[in-house]
Amino acid sequence: MIDPLVSRVIGVCSNQAESSIKHPVLSWYSNAHKVSTVSTPFAEPMKQSPSVVAASATEEKWDSRYSHAIPHTNTYYLKCMVGGILSCGLTHAAVTPLDVTKCNMQVNPGKYPGLLSGLRTIVAEEGASAVMKGALPTLIGYSLQGLFKFGLYEFFKDYYSTMAGEENSQKYRGLIWLAGSASAEFFADIALCPMEMVKVKIQTSPPGTWPLGLAPAIKKMMEHRAETRYPFGSVVPLWSRQIPYTMAKFFFFEKVVSVFYTYVFTEPKSSYSKNTQLGITFASGYIAGVVCAIVSHPADTLVSLLGKAENKGKGMGEIARAFGTRNLFTKGLGVRIIMIGTLTGLQWWIYDSFKSAMGMGTTGGK
Repeated sequence: MIDPLVSRVIGVCSNQAESSIKHPVLSWYSNAHKVSTVSTPFAEPMKQSPSVVAASATEEKWDSRYSHAIPHTNTYYLKCMVGGILSCGLTHAAVTPLDVTKCNMQVNPGKYPGLLSGLRTIVAEEGASAVMKGALPTLIGYSLQGLFKFGLYEFFKDYYSTMAGEENSQKYRGLIWLAGSASAEFFADIALCPMEMVKVKIQTSPPGTWPLGLAPAIKKMMEHRAETRYPFGSVVPLWSRQIPYTMAKFFFFEKVVSVFYTYVFTEPKSSYSKNTQLGITFASGYIAGVVCAIVSHPADTLVSLLGKAENKGKGMGEIARAFGTRNLFTKGLGVRIIMIGTLTGLQWWIYDSFKSAMGMGTTGGK
């Protein structure tokens, strides 16, 4: 008899409990004592551990290095440095005859008035091998320069893009190209300067007055350091020549490539063959090189004049005034346009050929 009675009491209580929760007051009381999972204006926000916050911020931060089809890891930058060595070292060494003539036209325009006549004069007075004077320091110096120029450009381009953020890196990409190339060239010129000074001294000294071999030339440069200002005496004029040159070189190259892929080759870049892409690379590099030659020519002339024996101990301003503004801008410019246009086109072609061979693709795009 007790068990059925207990069952009925339990059933009645359960029904009353269910109905009582539906009552407004009791419902409010019941809900008020539940653990709420919805935040209110007055509720204290849930605190997250520092590690969770840091992880969340890291996930949200955009990184330019990983925004490309091929991530720009340290290995990628190292490969770009190797490409830069091949690009700059080989091309500068290959055009040594033009460089020898150009430097002599800048230092002694009366004796070497033009490219062909200058070459004939050099060969007649010093022999055919004289047109290759300074080839070894050229190869070494510009290989070092290329290592930093191309490798650090890729690094700084990603670095500044990440600083700017995803949207601004596209909006201001021209400024990022300029900043990246200027930063890279600053270090590249420090690496180049000692060999550039040796090269210019070998190429512009009268026959028999300076050693032609690399080691003897360096030794004599060191012995006469007060006069030659070796090894970094030309770094400031190098910066004034090479930084504007490199800024123009990379900016106009990237810009011309973009124009090609936007208005001429309008299909996706990946749809074109490697030969077509490399052809676009060379054409863009050549056009950029012409601009570079014009922009950097006065400083290039000044660097050549610093190696002239008559200018020993003189300041750059004094040398520039004596040579004349017109001569600074024009002497040897035609030769330099031919040389730098071809040089820059070949440099970009070699660099992108190496990148393509490494599976890294060519530089630039829309």
